[in-house]
Amino acid sequence: MRFSGKTVIVTGAASGIGAETARLFAREGAIVFAADIDETGGAALVDEGLGDVRFKRCDVTDAGDIRALMDGAARETGGIDVLFNNAAAGGSLAPIDEIEPDEWDATMSLVLRSVALGIRYAAPHMKRRKGANIVNVSSAAAVGPGYSPMAYTVAKAAVLNLTKCAATDLARHAIRVNAVQPGLINTNIFTTTLGLPEEIKANAKAMIAQMSGSAQPVARGGQPGDIAEAVAFLASDAASFVTGASLMVDGGITLGPRNSWDPDEPTMLASIEALQGQDGPAEAGR
Repeated sequence: MRFSGKTVIVTGAASGIGAETARLFAREGAIVFAADIDETGGAALVDEGLGDVRFKRCDVTDAGDIRALMDGAARETGGIDVLFNNAAAGGSLAPIDEIEPDEWDATMSLVLRSVALGIRYAAPHMKRRKGANIVNVSSAAAVGPGYSPMAYTVAKAAVLNLTKCAATDLARHAIRVNAVQPGLINTNIFTTTLGLPEEIKANAKAMIAQMSGSAQPVARGGQPGDIAEAVAFLASDAASFVTGASLMVDGGITLGPRNSWDPDEPTMLASIEALQGQDGPAEAGR
């Protein structure tokens, strides 16, 4: 019961990582404000009866909604102890030479601005709460291109810098701020972005789960619970000496090219040695 009596806010809580994290906090005694625009999913989460879970409709692209969420939670419980800025979607799939200004702005609003405003409106209610802290969701994609759509990658990299800046700004109030970087996790984040019908979305999710089992050194697909456990650690007293940090939870997908960890994938050195074996030693200066 690490979070007994604590007030915890989880955005994007109706499904995926957000729902699993809300469940974990509730099971461990927290009063959980589960925020999302998906009222059906939010109601279903409350109906699971795992603890004190209170659904609040919140569009994190709307500053007024975010402020109302934070102010309302503080009114009901006396303050905020943990904020998990999780809500996001894949955003525009367009490359830099094709993306439209409104697509760029929409992605930044959902993925980056929402995190900044979540911190902005939660922090005043956290200043007198011992052990108060914030966990933001960045992404393994923040390390560079090739993992996710371009605008999403840029926004998630910015979330890492925002986390460090917020950690320094809020240190004087004893509020810790950290981030978690999920890898390929079995959720609907990108299938939802594509606007697929539910039956196709389910098939696509299954294909992603199957593919992810061989995409990284840890030979299984990432699950929402993997991220929930990392978030709970960062939010707990066990991480009381950790701030401005980011925890990579990606099964090792960002460690290096496949040939660095897959013995069946030839390395460049092995390829050169094979060529030498065929043609004899390479001549100096050749």
